[in-house]
Amino acid sequence: MRFLGIGDSCDLLDLYRGLIRDGHEVKVAIKDPLCHGTGAGMIERTDDWRRELNWVRESGRDGIILFESIGAGPGAQQDALRAEGFNVIGGSVYGDRLENDRAYAQSVLAGLGLPICRIEDFDDGPRALEFLDGHPGRYVLKFNGQGASRSNYVGRFDDGRDVRAVLAAKLASLDTDKVSFVLMEHVKGVEMGVGAYFNGDDFIRPACLDWEHKRFFAGDLGELTGEMGTVATYDRTNAFFDRTLARMAPLLRKNGYCGYINLNTIVNEDGIWPLEFTCRFGYPGFAILDPLQTSGWASIFRAMIRRDILKMETGSGFAVGIVVTTPPFPYNLKRVDEVIGLPVLFDGDLSAAEKAHLHYGEIGLANGQSVTTGAYGWTMVVTGCGRSIEDAKSAAYNLVSRVYVPDMRYRLDIGDRLIAGDFSRVERLGLLDPFLIPMGEGTQPAIPRL
Repeated sequence: MRFLGIGDSCDLLDLYRGLIRDGHEVKVAIKDPLCHGTGAGMIERTDDWRRELNWVRESGRDGIILFESIGAGPGAQQDALRAEGFNVIGGSVYGDRLENDRAYAQSVLAGLGLPICRIEDFDDGPRALEFLDGHPGRYVLKFNGQGASRSNYVGRFDDGRDVRAVLAAKLASLDTDKVSFVLMEHVKGVEMGVGAYFNGDDFIRPACLDWEHKRFFAGDLGELTGEMGTVATYDRTNAFFDRTLARMAPLLRKNGYCGYINLNTIVNEDGIWPLEFTCRFGYPGFAILDPLQTSGWASIFRAMIRRDILKMETGSGFAVGIVVTTPPFPYNLKRVDEVIGLPVLFDGDLSAAEKAHLHYGEIGLANGQSVTTGAYGWTMVVTGCGRSIEDAKSAAYNLVSRVYVPDMRYRLDIGDRLIAGDFSRVERLGLLDPFLIPMGEGTQPAIPRL
């Protein structure tokens, strides 16, 4: 098969490397010049993805275009390429709007009968400040648009004074009062996501469940980073999926969506509260799901474009993923001047099974040595699998202890809150399938557990 990857920073390097190892042809377009070193010596980079369209077309139904990004351009480009007969996996204009326009996404979810938090939509700062003065409460400040999630703020005080202060400070740093964001009522509970691959007509089963750790430091301290680690599983997921993301199938079909989609939620004794969509490949989510997907990426993508198989093979148990970062993370080289090209080293010789749990992010080859690259410091994701969250966590941390990159950082508590009680709470809420349903369809992980 032939795959053309299109993105800003080569987020899917590990996926591309896996396709190449399995004998497929891969070319990748990387828009950001600061990221051109990512995958150097590992993948073939093209300067103009449009020039490669005939190369994709020559492969017929085995030619696939993978889009990494969302925004004003990618969704429209994907829809246009589909109209020209290309097999495109990633998202769509509709998916871009679901992710970027938070108030619109909440209205869609409400229309499907899902309970939603109170939400106020704003396009100018002063009006929002007036609202907070007149309606004290605990809110979550969420900005609209691509890459805006790191600017979000989760309120701590019931009178909203911290949200008001944060919003005022952010507005003061802008050149205009015009800015797009929402204030969402804060809901307490366990944060968890549900995701699945949509082939243009229907979802491919099973769905996954995930529990993200978004802040920089252990104990959920520090900046919102996007993600520092995650616990994921394909086990016991049908009930939660059917109550949430599965309801989106008619709308996704109507609007030409084809790709992975995830719905993040808060769950508590009052119900399931949907928060936001991810309408693209999630990073590092795709890498953390990888060891649980025994079908393999090429088989999943083939099923998506041919629409003839609605089931993929998955392994039982859990995967824990740890995001290993280096400076300038959690910022970028456009804001912080940091050295890249640091060596990526390992303590002793790693087995093939261990290497399969190292998912390279911003890494390339220089003189035969793996080194850090890119603009963000997303160096790699280290995974471990196990029958329990505890076993998967132990496997992941045993392996990451053998990774060495100068100035590397990672959280030490991925999975701890779930182990301490959050997972049991989700079970008590009746949100998981009973154990009588075969776990992971009875198959084994594609990558041996460590």
